[in-house]
Amino acid sequence: MTQAPRSPSVDDPFAAARFDFRATVPDADDLGRVHFLAIGGAGMSGVARIMLARGIRVTGSDAKDVPVLKALESEGAGVWVGFHEGHQERADAVIMSSSIRDDNVELVAARKRGVPVLHRAQGLAALMQGRRPVAVAGANGKTTTTSMLTVALQGCGLDPSFAVGGELAKHGTNAHDGSDEIFVVEADESDGSFVVYRPEVAIVTNVQPDHLDFYSNFTVVQAAYDAFVGTIRPGGLLVTCADDDGAVALAERARAAGTRVVTYGFDPASDVVLHRHQQDGVTSSVTVLDQGSERRMTLGVPGRHNALNAAAAYAAAVHGLGQDPERVLSGLASFTGTRRRFEPKGEAGGVVVVDDYAHNAGKVAAVVETAKALVGDSGRLVVVFQPHLYSRTRDFAAELGAGLSPADVVVLMDVYAAREDPVPGVSGRLVADAVTAARAETEVHYVPSWSDVAGRVAELARPGDLVLTVGAGDVTMIGPEVLRILQGEAP
Repeated sequence: MTQAPRSPSVDDPFAAARFDFRATVPDADDLGRVHFLAIGGAGMSGVARIMLARGIRVTGSDAKDVPVLKALESEGAGVWVGFHEGHQERADAVIMSSSIRDDNVELVAARKRGVPVLHRAQGLAALMQGRRPVAVAGANGKTTTTSMLTVALQGCGLDPSFAVGGELAKHGTNAHDGSDEIFVVEADESDGSFVVYRPEVAIVTNVQPDHLDFYSNFTVVQAAYDAFVGTIRPGGLLVTCADDDGAVALAERARAAGTRVVTYGFDPASDVVLHRHQQDGVTSSVTVLDQGSERRMTLGVPGRHNALNAAAAYAAAVHGLGQDPERVLSGLASFTGTRRRFEPKGEAGGVVVVDDYAHNAGKVAAVVETAKALVGDSGRLVVVFQPHLYSRTRDFAAELGAGLSPADVVVLMDVYAAREDPVPGVSGRLVADAVTAARAETEVHYVPSWSDVAGRVAELARPGDLVLTVGAGDVTMIGPEVLRILQGEAP
């Protein structure tokens, strides 16, 4: 299923992909023994969990000894820390994440043996054969919306399968093999793999210029979303946000092509209209107008962006899957969050620490806005931000800086490289300078050494402050270190 990479274009937005995501996906039961490369990743571990639940023999390797490896081992997987060509020698198929490079020793060995090599999304699609897929895509809000929809359906008495890019706080897991036909999946657009699922219901939370390292420009990004919508099954539904220009344009093109569309948002022209949003600490509520009925939606998470995420889940469940609106709202009220999505980490010395996965400009702006509203006049907002990817930092430094600028204090870490090699001249300094350019009153500190960050934040924090650690990398480890220092423990 691999293909030679070419330059992406409007005619072929997936030309740069390492896999042919249009190829027919086998049934998971026909794969035999499956070996995972980077099995500890958020998405990979979810696919492995569902395969284990289906009785499929699973092994896997990962570069780091992350906690999920022990959990997978307890569920029946054979796991290794580190890569060695012998780990995959008994596998009938290999599943890999996008983070695996072509010179990985296990990948090279598997290709030499001629066994099928599938992308993570293809492995997940193999598990969805014979089910009713619901795919959630968009630049921002995918994980939370997928999680909310899952919990809403459970509130309706259903047992859907799900695979989410984060751990549901209510269930303590990122994946589940349910007994009902519905299968809810977070569809990642970053590498073009979201076209594999062929959903009955598709949600697109927003369409924004992101992942330009893969797509090259926003026009190609838009073409990729058009292709995703084109995979919706005949008679299926597209749910989009009327408050996002990119999603509005996508909805218009989809309707013109004959796809059924339901929109949601604070825009009065939406099919599902939100208004009178209220926030009370970490909870919130909003009125939902739908088909002439007015209902109040209560959520256990803060922010207008989460009200929009919940509205997307509501529209998909009610208009796409035929569920009762009242039961859907009751299910949404029970949603308690997803790990690393505005996740409280603790309090020490009068300082509250919260962690969030936000890493692109839209997500950063939304979480900072929410946190700033929570702090109000009672304290300061101290944001610790770790830019993710050199390409994203280079392309969106100004937008990231603007999103961070409402904070009282911003501590900028250096770039978390993830799958990329360093780019000369690109560092966290670019975003630090952009914060100052956006709002001179914001106190900005650039701390390039990871080991110095927690100590500097603890020095800066005062009683009454909210410290928000933000980013998709190992910034998540900073919050607990800050708390330990504030409690008088050695860093």
